[in-house]
Amino acid sequence: MARILVTDDTAFMRTLLKGMLTELGHEVVGEAENGKVSVEKYDILHPDIVTMDITMPEMDGLEALKEIKMYNPEAKVIMCSALGQKRLVLEAIQAGAKDFLIKPFMKERVEEALAKLL
Repeated sequence: MARILVTDDTAFMRTLLKGMLTELGHEVVGEAENGKVSVEKYDILHPDIVTMDITMPEMDGLEALKEIKMYNPEAKVIMCSALGQKRLVLEAIQAGAKDFLIKPFMKERVEEALAKLL
């Protein structure tokens, strides 16, 4: 079981992902509506894994990923993106993201991504 911080600017997406993660037996220790909040909560909660939306207001997922990796180079971050954001996903992987999920999320793919990191 992993302790997970869910980051997405859309409440619906956070709720959807939280439901899947809980069904898969993981604990959602927090949620964030943008990258800035995610970085702050990462520092406080020390989750095992962070799911990070790429496109968000205030601080996007790439910037948040880089800040989290500076704080903890071993951080496990799974990027979440819509189709058509291939360039951003590649940038995120180069910046240290461990995997990525394409929206809409499929439970099997979420489970596979988590299994690779645990």
